[in-house]
Amino acid sequence: MKSCLVVDDSKVIRMVARRILEELGFAVVEAVDGQEALDRCLESMPEAVLLDWNMPVKSGIEFLRELRASPGGDDPVVVFCTTENDLEHIQEAITAGANEYIMKPFDSEIIQAKFEQVGLI
Repeated sequence: MKSCLVVDDSKVIRMVARRILEELGFAVVEAVDGQEALDRCLESMPEAVLLDWNMPVKSGIEFLRELRASPGGDDPVVVFCTTENDLEHIQEAITAGANEYIMKPFDSEIIQAKFEQVGLI
């Protein structure tokens, strides 16, 4: 079973994403900010990360840069899931190592389509 780390400071978003991802056959781990996410990745690297941008402690983009610089940090497929939908944010995310980008709000069809695009399902 593939694992997906869901990183979002919103409990509701994490709950919705967990339900969708579990229906798609993923084992789900959650983190409330970028620092907790980095700690979880260093403990056990997931196959996928669904990542919010704006969070306390460490933002999604800060987490992504540190993840990609970590041993094994090139492996996870990272999909940003955020309200930041302007071209500058998208380009910054892709440059930092994101594989895909989803705009909030999202639903199961959107997540499934993006995860299929990046080869996770």
